[in-house]
Amino acid sequence: TGVFVGACNGDYYQMVLQSGDENLEMYTATGSAHSVISGRISYLLGLQGPSLTVDTACSSSLVAIHLACQSLRSGECRMALAGGVNAILAPDTTVVLSKAKMMAPDGRCKAFDARADGFVRSEGCGVVVLKRLADAEADGDQILAVVRGTAINQDGRSNGLTAPNGPSQVAVLRAALDDAGVQPAAVGYVETHGTGTSLGDPIEVQALAEALGTDRPAERPLLIGSVKTNIGHLESAAGVAG
Repeated sequence: TGVFVGACNGDYYQMVLQSGDENLEMYTATGSAHSVISGRISYLLGLQGPSLTVDTACSSSLVAIHLACQSLRSGECRMALAGGVNAILAPDTTVVLSKAKMMAPDGRCKAFDARADGFVRSEGCGVVVLKRLADAEADGDQILAVVRGTAINQDGRSNGLTAPNGPSQVAVLRAALDDAGVQPAAVGYVETHGTGTSLGDPIEVQALAEALGTDRPAERPLLIGSVKTNIGHLESAAGVAG
């Protein structure tokens, strides 16, 4: 069994360091290194498959799931635990994001709304158990969903380091469809990134329209939504929450 965890913030380590040198001990290292998040799970459960922690910011948990699927396909493991975690233990990151005017002043996430003016930070953890479909069926598992295909890429050069790139979003959507063997018009609903920002939301909608709007019957529109409107942005665990 492999373990694939998405994590990007280091609040715990920051909190320990700020508490003074007298509080530093042997567990400071094993309690704060990102690699130990996945390693500790493998250690406690006695799992000997691949074990790694991924940091790709807000896509961390989705990339972890992508890598888990790749590992299952290649035969590296027969089962995988994949997901992400985010814990807000210190105010520093929130202060920085507020100064960058990235957070909603009213503390409400308004995805795809004309009033969208920023996201809301939240914390939590989510994990999915993955197997190849044939193995899950052979084991008599309760199957909640099938991951037909995955894909990852990067924005490359855009309007800014944190600014999304529409063409790159279109490209990764098409790559995922190709990997899944699914036609664009067959997709009925998309759980989006949808952070509730005036910059990111329109770019995402335009990319979805370009990638999934081809040959779509007028009576079957593409429905979109974002869990962030209800529970906020879990950052490194945002994807698995969605």
